Amino acid sequence: MHPFKEAIRTETRRQFFGTAATGLGGLALANLLSTDAFALPQPSGVGGLPSLPHFAPRAKRCIYLHMMGAPPQMDLLDYKPQMQDWYNKDLPESIRQGQRLTTMTSGQSRFPIAPSVFTFAQHGQSGTWFSELLPHTASMADDLVVIRSMHTDAINHEPGITFIQTGQQIPGRPCIGSWFAYGLGSMNENLPTFVVMNAERSHPRANVQAISAKLWSAGFLSPAYAGVGLRTGADPVLYLKDPRGVSPAVRRAMLDGLGDLNRLRHADVGDPETLARIEQYEMAFKMQSSVPEMADLSSEPDSTFERWGEDAKQAGKFQNAALIARRLVERGVRFVQIYHRGWDVHSFAPEVLPAQARDVDRAAWALIQDLKERGLFDETLVIWGGEFGRTIYSQGRLTPTEYGRDHHPRCFSLWMAGGGVKGGTVYGETDDFSYNIVKDPVHIRDFQATILHLFGIDHERFTHNHQGLDARLTGVEPARVVHEVLA
Repeated sequence: MHPFKEAIRTETRRQFFGTAATGLGGLALANLLSTDAFALPQPSGVGGLPSLPHFAPRAKRCIYLHMMGAPPQMDLLDYKPQMQDWYNKDLPESIRQGQRLTTMTSGQSRFPIAPSVFTFAQHGQSGTWFSELLPHTASMADDLVVIRSMHTDAINHEPGITFIQTGQQIPGRPCIGSWFAYGLGSMNENLPTFVVMNAERSHPRANVQAISAKLWSAGFLSPAYAGVGLRTGADPVLYLKDPRGVSPAVRRAMLDGLGDLNRLRHADVGDPETLARIEQYEMAFKMQSSVPEMADLSSEPDSTFERWGEDAKQAGKFQNAALIARRLVERGVRFVQIYHRGWDVHSFAPEVLPAQARDVDRAAWALIQDLKERGLFDETLVIWGGEFGRTIYSQGRLTPTEYGRDHHPRCFSLWMAGGGVKGGTVYGETDDFSYNIVKDPVHIRDFQATILHLFGIDHERFTHNHQGLDARLTGVEPARVVHEVLA
């Protein structure tokens, strides 16, 4: 490029950075629409890296159901009947082994065992144990992979959620959905590649963790790959509607004229980001019709709500978000993330957990039944889980019917379905206290490497050069694909 034009290009970027940070509204708009504020291309059509996939993928799309706050594994998926004989006895030091504690329990004089008050039963041909709190999930036992030996390095929520979503405990890295958007591109032209929704809790005593857009940030990748947040209610994406008095025809004519001006500007300056502006405005124009249509559930037959329940009609409910997720993947959205808050059961666990489970149990079952009916299940990976586990000992007051549980990074459980995983599989084991892993540990990095593998991606070869480092989702430490859970 001519030195003079290169100087103009550099100055344009300086001007951009000088004006971009004008307030949270501008940042929110840029994050939601990847618009002119960043002037970087949103993947559309095919997109992605020409080198991907590295091999034939089993999955094409993902719906990630994150239970924010860490569900207690021993109350849901990791049956520990031996603990009934340990009620109110202290956790043996031989089990704890000097494990670090949070400030919420480090001052306790005792660590009394709190057996789960919920009953368990075996389900399916696999005989997988599930809590009574998850009857619909249990009915899918032979479709699910239950991993009971997950573990992480983080003991508090903020670094824990950031770690499982981005591969690092420190904010600023791309989240997993952004890596997919960057590497594999889009499967549609009218909706974003990566969509995020937040679902509300039902029980007023359920602790709510803070959540922010950094969890669906693109980090050092282009902001075009960040998740697009869908809000509840009649206006799913802010700033998408035309102002009063501006018709679609007027908006179309304005965009055509603006496109002509940007092309003239590009011919003069040669800045590729100028052309990107055209793409951004075009995507926003398409979303003006595609997003309201997608979010309108009036086209769903009565049979949908017979399966999902009436809560699926209520904006903000997990059931509604999960139904929207199904509609999104039907329309070619590659990655959908739903955060459900309220799982931070430091107290009142026997009271809060039934409500939390009701929010998600039937909806997860209905989601998978819908995917099966539409021929999408085998190519859609569904993930359900939190950021770490919880302690078998009680935090604070313990009675036969009341207890709380603290954070526990050494072991936790999650499940996956569809998208190339081996249904009816239980992988990994913990000790009688659900405190230490005794067989087949799966670290967060192993989990992330396995997800990438299902999409035809070798996690060691999928990199992005940032500050001289070939950065990757799984980081620089060893990670392995858990082939034992793959079909």
